[in-house]
Amino acid sequence: MAVADRHGLPVAVWTARGERHETKLVHATLAARFVKAFPKKLIGDRAYDSDELDRDLRDYGVELIAPHNPRRKTKTQDGRALRRYRRRWHVERLFAWMLRFRRLVTRYECHARNFYAFTKLACIVILARTARPRQKARPRAQALTTRLSDAL
Repeated sequence: MAVADRHGLPVAVWTARGERHETKLVHATLAARFVKAFPKKLIGDRAYDSDELDRDLRDYGVELIAPHNPRRKTKTQDGRALRRYRRRWHVERLFAWMLRFRRLVTRYECHARNFYAFTKLACIVILARTARPRQKARPRAQALTTRLSDAL
């Protein structure tokens, strides 16, 4: 499980043994975050729409944004907060970046802690790649005049 910020950069990752539901891993994932502060908002899919998880995250000061689960009788979210659900693609982009690492695509490790170490290493590489300074892009007009002066 992974938590990403608004730019798609990893905030927290966690792995566990066996098949567990994601809502059971939320507490462990937030405890293993890379930053000190908790995220203000947590966007999840329909499976995250539960009163227990919402209450637990409210204790941390985290607002849970999840679409309405059709099995529930009362709606827990209004439409204004659900507009942020459209930004869920940021975490999907994080998973796409993480799947560039071959050790994460196919789990070769037998132990969860080894796989977790490779997952954290992938997050460190992703953060290092985005932290390096980018070269300033020259405006198009300046680039054309440079090419013309080089040609003469």
